[in-house]
Amino acid sequence: MLMRTDPFRELDRLAQQVLGTAARPAAMPMDAWREGDTFEVEFDLPGVSPDSINLDVERNVVTVRAERPGLDGNKEMLATERPRGVFSRQLVLGENLDTENIQASYDSGVLSLRIPVAERAKPRKISITTTKEGDRQSINS
Repeated sequence: MLMRTDPFRELDRLAQQVLGTAARPAAMPMDAWREGDTFEVEFDLPGVSPDSINLDVERNVVTVRAERPGLDGNKEMLATERPRGVFSRQLVLGENLDTENIQASYDSGVLSLRIPVAERAKPRKISITTTKEGDRQSINS
């Protein structure tokens, strides 16, 4: 059997594991979508203890920080593909979101955030007044 060796293969694998790729970030993959008047965000954090997750908001930036502990150094590792250590990710939110009322939950390795749209950013009706022959009328549009 002929085996081809690539001296950079291991380096590429390590770089993808640490840095991730555009299609698959290394540490904290995320999905985000809008559902009605709420933005939903989910982060995959399998194997992370809920106690090690920190969620901070400063102005319109949400920072998620989590830690997956390292393995016992006495073990002879045969494969180590799951990232370990401290992970951090920041989301810059638009001014139209209500960062004062973010709700967070963690279930089955998924951190879920619910971020409501701010009241000032929701669509609203404005009444229009008109003057017709000296009478004032209010028209709802």
